[in-house]
Amino acid sequence: MTSTLKYLCLIVLCGLPAFTSAQKVPLNQEELVSYLDQELSGESAKRNLEYITRLHRMRGSDDYNKAIAFISEKLTEYNLEGVAVIKIPADGKLMYGTHKTRPAWNVKFAELWEQQNEGGVWTNKSKIADYESIPMVVAQDSKSGEVATELVDIGSGSSESDYENKNIEGKLVLTSSQPGSIADLAINKYKAAGIISYAQNQPSAWHGEDENLIRWGHFDYFADINSFAFMVSLKQARAFQNRLNKGEQIRLFAYVETETKPTDWDLLTAVIKGTDEGKEEILLTCHLDHPRPGANDNASGCAAILEVARSLKKLIDEERIERPKRTIRFLWSPEIEGTKILLNYDPEFAKRTKFNIHMDMVGGGLETKGVYQVSRGPMSLPSFINDIGESFGMFLNYSSLAYASGSKTEYPMVSKEGGKEPLQAIIGNFSMGSDFEVFTEASFQIPSIYLHQYPDRYIHTNYDAPGNIDPTILKRSAFIGAASAYYLADFNSKDVPALLEQMKQDLIRRSYEMLGFSSALNAEEQANCKYYFWEQELQAFNSIKPYAVIPSKIEKEYKTFLKDLMTTIGAGKPLQHIENTNLKIYSRKEGLKGGMLSFGYDYFKDHYGKNKPAPKIFSYHAIRGSGSEYGYEILNRVNGKNSVSDIRNMVSAEFGPIPMTLVSEYLEALESIGVVYVTKK
Repeated sequence: MTSTLKYLCLIVLCGLPAFTSAQKVPLNQEELVSYLDQELSGESAKRNLEYITRLHRMRGSDDYNKAIAFISEKLTEYNLEGVAVIKIPADGKLMYGTHKTRPAWNVKFAELWEQQNEGGVWTNKSKIADYESIPMVVAQDSKSGEVATELVDIGSGSSESDYENKNIEGKLVLTSSQPGSIADLAINKYKAAGIISYAQNQPSAWHGEDENLIRWGHFDYFADINSFAFMVSLKQARAFQNRLNKGEQIRLFAYVETETKPTDWDLLTAVIKGTDEGKEEILLTCHLDHPRPGANDNASGCAAILEVARSLKKLIDEERIERPKRTIRFLWSPEIEGTKILLNYDPEFAKRTKFNIHMDMVGGGLETKGVYQVSRGPMSLPSFINDIGESFGMFLNYSSLAYASGSKTEYPMVSKEGGKEPLQAIIGNFSMGSDFEVFTEASFQIPSIYLHQYPDRYIHTNYDAPGNIDPTILKRSAFIGAASAYYLADFNSKDVPALLEQMKQDLIRRSYEMLGFSSALNAEEQANCKYYFWEQELQAFNSIKPYAVIPSKIEKEYKTFLKDLMTTIGAGKPLQHIENTNLKIYSRKEGLKGGMLSFGYDYFKDHYGKNKPAPKIFSYHAIRGSGSEYGYEILNRVNGKNSVSDIRNMVSAEFGPIPMTLVSEYLEALESIGVVYVTKK
């Protein structure tokens, strides 16, 4: 048994971490790390964030465009190259791949008052909510409206029983649900004049705990709803309910003035030119759109990649680091839908982009309860970029812990105005929920890493404020992004030996994690999990070859290392389904690029039909995957080669076992709407 395998056995038996050098700079990047530690400023990033959070950055809105103008001005000040705005038409009808655009939406004015009867005349008595103070009080895609009427409590408002023995026609209704989820019943069927929602913050350990939070509300733009909604706190809703339960009449006056119009969506970009003149690009992304204040989500990502741009360009201009071979590009756009539209609108942009580093919620301090994560791409797209991001993330974990513990460390990576706590990032999981999933989708196959914090108790509420942002976390996020981007932009054959040594360490750690995951499975599923794990690791190794020459001796050594691990742990084999084997093979429709889900538009639901029962996979949960992850990866695995049984085994190895029937049903549903077609029965 080799020393490496003995070490692995020690890890497996004792649960020890797979790294012995706590503060060793990864990938021989000592000089780069030193310069970045000196130059990156969490304080500078936070100052930029503070301005962005003043703006109500709805898609295509006036405030969104003001944010674009501000960042553009900063990029020019920082001497970035190629600063430009990409304008893409959006009118509510245009399709780009699997996404239908939504036009711009602006709020001009909105107020909600309680009225009092004075001498037979109803007058405004006390203001409940107004757009000027807290823009989030107006649910997104509300229409203009004016009404003075009674308030009726309908509970959740999600079922017919909530409306029994209640006359709500022309009234305002109080509900615990999101406006869009009950609009068809409350507005269209029972003729309510508008909605007052106290929907609580997203499910987490802190769900509903703070009665002062006001949550971001939504209507479905493409639904036929001609009304408005105000969002209020749980505290306000309880005050209303106490009075209504005593038989008191509450009369409210609501006035909303909004504007929806076709527009050009503005996507801002800038570059640090590479010596190869843009033939290949490394792309850093974030999403700019969000209700005010939207500090962690996602002014933090916007400010962090802006700080990456400033710092790298300054270091290059001062000749402390060399201009890299590949161009480093930065992009600010609307979340998910902006990315999907761009990659379809400009195919050459997608072809030039070789790797993506995405940041969404990367600055939350202790108050947010955020858990930092350096996430990898899906198993359907193995790549060495995962090892790059994870190595810098793990390095920060150790160096920041050493600093917090009072030990000597060369690079604590802290800001003078920030915290000193250890990062404690979760390294290497796959997590959906932002733009990077568009890049890694099978239509584009751009390997990505995803920096984010979740859970966050203030996400999508008016308490997601600059005061909860920690400059140290911003600096650390910018460090991982800058170090990863520059390394990838300049990566060549000389970097291969150090990279493969890093990948060996990471492989030991991932092997240990895979064994922990598979230990909950039966013997056949364990073997299936191991088989696809090793297949993914070999493909990740092969992903280096388009970018660097791997000497035959080094390649042989790495594959021997991999084979030894396989022998020790078990190579595994795909699960053999005897009775439920499905050898049908699907291919994807050419030209229809993009996944099924996106913010603001659901391609699957729009084409499959809202009244048909949804495929059961959408409500399925397993060890580490839910319906959205399964659906995402099932479609990614459709390639004209994988059978339904193959796909079932692949997603089971990634997320946990799933019945073959659910995979078949979903693929048949995709076939029925023309997304995939059968190439072999």
